[in-house]
Amino acid sequence: MLRIAIQAKGRLNEQSIGLLSEAGIGVAESKRKLISRADGFPMKVLYLRDDDIPQAVAMGVADLGIVGLNEVAEKNFPVERTMDLGFGSCRISLAVDRTADYNGLDYFRGKRVATSYPNILARFFAEKGIDAEIHTIKGSVEIAPAVGMSDAIFDIVSSGDTLISNGLVEVEKVFYSKAVLIANPKLDEQKRRETAQLTFRFNSILESRGMKYVLMNLPQEKLDEAITILPGMRSPTVLPLAQEGWCSIHAVICESQLWERIERLKALGAEGILVLTLENMIR
Repeated sequence: MLRIAIQAKGRLNEQSIGLLSEAGIGVAESKRKLISRADGFPMKVLYLRDDDIPQAVAMGVADLGIVGLNEVAEKNFPVERTMDLGFGSCRISLAVDRTADYNGLDYFRGKRVATSYPNILARFFAEKGIDAEIHTIKGSVEIAPAVGMSDAIFDIVSSGDTLISNGLVEVEKVFYSKAVLIANPKLDEQKRRETAQLTFRFNSILESRGMKYVLMNLPQEKLDEAITILPGMRSPTVLPLAQEGWCSIHAVICESQLWERIERLKALGAEGILVLTLENMIR
């Protein structure tokens, strides 16, 4: 039975539980729980702090973990990055006081920079040849310049609203992060099979996002032109209608291309067009 670690609370908790739910795996709420049994898959769920998840997976306390790539890079424990999960996107950036005369990375030479990600920042400064003081802070990093603890910060940025409210401005985007599934590199054969089953479910969900299932009726004489417009898993599905000279076409279209392609198909004479949400797509 697999043991998967997820964030006990915070920005990735709800999205992790939501992904598991879409995969047919029921998970109990994490309130006052450290571990619970999942429904719909042979799995136990561990609720941990996000910065503890890479270590737990590396030690074998958990077989798998859902965690931000930033924590994997910061802790640098020996884990396998199994797949990207399509949510939790953010970046870690350098920010300075909005009144500062910022003129490039040389600004940070000899400056004090507060961060919860000292290892990522140290590697970045080393690559750029910047000699700065890195101060590790747990908690509200963005207040450090205001109370005189630092000249700048290196912290997670999503919308940027927190920086603005603290009189800071983002000046260098250093590291881009997203939620990833990580695995212990020493999983036995049985657990690797179970992991493959789990990632199969996850991939089916992720591949269906942003896709629409489209059905329409079309004059048979326009079929060849329509097929050049429509994508498909291999090719569009074509079915004859009871009315002679007409057919029905079924296809999966990326949402970003949907309306442009529908307009082209209508110009060919397509009618009775139905657009349906695609829940899962299994290749």
